[in-house]
Amino acid sequence: MDRPPPFIISVKHCLMASIPFAVIGSNQLIEVKGKKIRGRLYPWGVVEVENPEHNDFLKLRTMLVTHMQDLQEVTQDLHYENFRSERLKRAGRAVDEDVLDKDQILLQKEAELRRMQEMLAQMQAQMKMKSDE
Repeated sequence: MDRPPPFIISVKHCLMASIPFAVIGSNQLIEVKGKKIRGRLYPWGVVEVENPEHNDFLKLRTMLVTHMQDLQEVTQDLHYENFRSERLKRAGRAVDEDVLDKDQILLQKEAELRRMQEMLAQMQAQMKMKSDE
């Protein structure tokens, strides 16, 4: 297995040391020293989005761009498959519960039908006894 170049290793260590990232975002362009930059203006000064001394936005962006393929694979192979299998389990369980509920109702109806048939047989026997008298 090939070892990555030392530059890549140092970038990786720098990124890992910065976790958790402190990130500031902005969609405003502010003029600082005659240059327009993306940042936020506060009473104590300006926070520049792309200044590594102010926040870790550049490190986060570098990490996301360099690891995009890994993120996609993990999302597909791990997270999506876990989600899919859990949904299939739940769907199977819901079907099983529906079948069990229907079976239970059917058993109750059959028991009620037997009880009514017994009552009918008793009534017929009583009527026959009265007619024989």
